[in-house]
Amino acid sequence: MATDNKPLMPKATAVWLVDNTSLSFEQIADFCGLHPLEVKGIADEDVAKGIKGQDPVAAGQLTREQIAEAEKDPNKRLKMAPPKHKMPNVRLKRAPRYTPVSKRQDKPDAVYWLIRNHPEFTDSDIIKLVGTTKATIQKIRERSHWNATNIKAVDPVTLGLTSQLELDMAVSRVAAKLERAEKRAARKGAQLKPVTETLARPEEPSAGEPAPDDYKLSSELEQD
Repeated sequence: MATDNKPLMPKATAVWLVDNTSLSFEQIADFCGLHPLEVKGIADEDVAKGIKGQDPVAAGQLTREQIAEAEKDPNKRLKMAPPKHKMPNVRLKRAPRYTPVSKRQDKPDAVYWLIRNHPEFTDSDIIKLVGTTKATIQKIRERSHWNATNIKAVDPVTLGLTSQLELDMAVSRVAAKLERAEKRAARKGAQLKPVTETLARPEEPSAGEPAPDDYKLSSELEQD
């Protein structure tokens, strides 16, 4: 996924590196922020079909020398080159997604692909990417869709329902959201007492020593 010090278009970059270098799947996966099996899927043409390769050298993300050194040493990891220009943050206004009638029949395939390949996505994330409905997503999850037997997982980028950039940005956004949630949970857990301490029973009074309630009662009687 595209994060800090990772290519903005990781799959497109991985496609180029698979096609144009002899780097290992692990080296490409580490540089692009992908799983090695995902890179293997790209090499086997099971993943990222139809995606045009993005040259990281032309984009200023790598140098030919770095690639050559890494090809000689499988243990060497590639590092992103510092950006030459600082890009300003741009907030894009999202308009309601319109899907041509000719492509609407492809939506279930795209939804099924997203459910299988990105289980971290919520229904709203999927809706934003392919413009479907929550009811349709639920039916596909439950395999109760009227056309369930014919639905197959197909990359929405290949179907033209979304762009690779939009998909990568969605993956990055969800990953960052999950990371923040994990950090909040970790901080909250650190503030809580251990279960053993919370559930610990009060110590039994020693022989001849009155229990706390007995002591309180005897004090009240003495005052009376």
